[in-house]
Amino acid sequence: MAEILPPEDNIAQIVDLKKALEERYLSYALSTITQRALPDVRDGLKPVHRRILYVMHLLKLVPTQKYKKSAKVVGDVIGGFHPHGDQSIYDALVRLAQDFALRFPLVDGQGNFGSIDGDSAAAYRYTEARMTDVAARLLEGIGEDAVDFVPTYDGETSQPSVLPANFPNLLANGSSGIAVGMATSIPPHNVGELCEAALHLIHNPKATTGELMKFVPGPDFPTGGILVEPKEDIEKAYETGRGGFRLRARWEQEEAGRGTYQIVVTQMSYGVQKSKLVEKIADLLLAKKLPLLKDVRDESAEDVRLILEPKSRSVDPIVLMESLYKLTDLETRFSLNMNVLDGGQVPKVMGLGDVLRAWLQHRKSVLIRRSQYRLNQIEKRLEMLSGYLIAFLNLDEVIRIIRYEDHPKAELMAQFSLTEGQAEAILNMRLRSLRKLEEIEIRSEHEKLTDEKGHIEVLLGSERRQWGAITTQVNELKELYGPSTEIGARRTSFESMPDSEDFDFEAAMIEREPVTIVLSEKGWVRALKGHNIEQSSLQFKTGDAFKLAIKVQTTDKLLMLTTDGRIYTLGADKLPGGRGHGEPVRIMVDMEEGHDIVDMFMHVPGTKRLIVSNLGNGFVVLEDDMIANTRKGKKVLNVSEPNEAVLCVVADGDQVAVIGQNRKLLIFPFAQLPQMGRGKGVRLQKYKDGGISDASIFHAEQGMTWVDSSGRTFTRSMDELLEWIGERAGAGRIRPSGFPRNNRFKG
Repeated sequence: MAEILPPEDNIAQIVDLKKALEERYLSYALSTITQRALPDVRDGLKPVHRRILYVMHLLKLVPTQKYKKSAKVVGDVIGGFHPHGDQSIYDALVRLAQDFALRFPLVDGQGNFGSIDGDSAAAYRYTEARMTDVAARLLEGIGEDAVDFVPTYDGETSQPSVLPANFPNLLANGSSGIAVGMATSIPPHNVGELCEAALHLIHNPKATTGELMKFVPGPDFPTGGILVEPKEDIEKAYETGRGGFRLRARWEQEEAGRGTYQIVVTQMSYGVQKSKLVEKIADLLLAKKLPLLKDVRDESAEDVRLILEPKSRSVDPIVLMESLYKLTDLETRFSLNMNVLDGGQVPKVMGLGDVLRAWLQHRKSVLIRRSQYRLNQIEKRLEMLSGYLIAFLNLDEVIRIIRYEDHPKAELMAQFSLTEGQAEAILNMRLRSLRKLEEIEIRSEHEKLTDEKGHIEVLLGSERRQWGAITTQVNELKELYGPSTEIGARRTSFESMPDSEDFDFEAAMIEREPVTIVLSEKGWVRALKGHNIEQSSLQFKTGDAFKLAIKVQTTDKLLMLTTDGRIYTLGADKLPGGRGHGEPVRIMVDMEEGHDIVDMFMHVPGTKRLIVSNLGNGFVVLEDDMIANTRKGKKVLNVSEPNEAVLCVVADGDQVAVIGQNRKLLIFPFAQLPQMGRGKGVRLQKYKDGGISDASIFHAEQGMTWVDSSGRTFTRSMDELLEWIGERAGAGRIRPSGFPRNNRFKG
């Protein structure tokens, strides 16, 4: 079959699709990066923001002039500089006016420009705008050849490629944006602190990030809040240009009468809409995920006032807020990615020092260009003034030439060696300028401009003087926006993050109340409110009886040892209430059949216990290692039937006393016992018949103590116990006189 070829006229139109797509996508990506998403490191602005401010400059919307409709600004931006949708441009203008979005707003808005609740701004036909003093500083010197101008999209006019930026806008107001394959996220900072760091850099160009952090300890958000990020993490983020900051809402405790209180949130986390936060907290309340919180309501007016009402006055406010920080946007994380355009062209991730150095270098470039522009203007003016002085000195001849010569301009140039501009200026001079006073003024102006020219030439020839001038500018900025001013005072404070190991979030969700845990001989358990419980008032099922009672808080954990050597963990808040006889422990944990409860006690972190089997084998174990996270419990003491676990006593002391069923007592050093997490243990006392009855651990200087059946306490010193002191695994001797007949240390 013959090959079908395209017509010759269409051969030139065939392109490589893969190559064409790559080229076009690359062009689109570069356009998005440089013309839309990333800010310039020098003025901290994206093109749309820069064009909005430039249009306001052209409209003369300076801080001292009247407002104009936002629609006028948006229309001029679209028509001459930024051919995009009007809503996108207006949204950008609105954000520049929001004091909760920008630390130092660039637009002074009149009308509804939205709120922290997420309310939208009014339409641009209803609002008015003008520049703030900060915006005016960004444009300072724009008409003095301070920066390069480039053609607009239609080529009919020109626009600045960057603003002169007599204000560290990138770090002061921050920026965020998503480009193709890259993004930027920069938090706002305090201008007074930035000025201090910039001044330090001028005198110490190689200053480290750690040195700069003495002046700039961290971001300063417009909505305030509390920064809880560790200092070392902040320094690392500033060094690399990448990292993050954990920010919390600020709150205070307010007394509500009758011993109650309420939490008042006065500052929100940056970027959080208050209305959505309230809605989120309300949803968590309905889902019963905030058991410590009773109600939330918004009483905000001009300021933020979010009320959080605890469920009872016994709720710890710190615990309540920690639970809310964990579950809501009262705590947020602001990411740091200082990806900016270096020189307006190249995307680059910079650290804190690099950004400040780039701004200072830009200020130096602007200073040189403005000085050179002023020098050129002075030279042109001096040229004109020199021509005027010549005319005054030869006034009669000049008048004659103008009256009688056919070509006065050429004659003036030839006779007085004037330039064309000087001759033209003399010919255009008004008659009133020929008075004597005008000559004096011209000479005075000539002297002043000559003196100014000399100063500028010295400035342009000395880098030290240039940095001196920049230092003066930065100091002036620091005075206007320093910590002593209302707008310059730091809003975000610093606090340490609470230690997560010391904070039990599960316990935080439990209301702390005193309860008494009662356990019966047959394993029925209940939690009675309060600690003043009379044992005689307790009732049990027929055939059952009292075993033990423990005074705890609802936030405590209980550890339970069973005869098979397993430890089970129970939450005091999850035990049945005091009505009735309670419930069997067996329905709460998976206890094996044929095994009983040996002991139940409150878990105290860091406490050690001696766990012993009936054969007299045992070891020391940390309570922290005994906690079980499942219903099946945790095997701690290895015993095999018919043997079983019988004791679990607190190990606080340096001497161990054990007594067997054979009534023999043995005392040996505590150091002879091993500490393990699980095992069979070692022999404590040697028996021919029977096993162990009880054990006690005490301090030698305090002596050994026991309590008889009548509740009387007896103590024997080590000198009185010499005949019972021996080594571990010894047989011991018959108990001392007065020791309880049941062979128990506690009667």
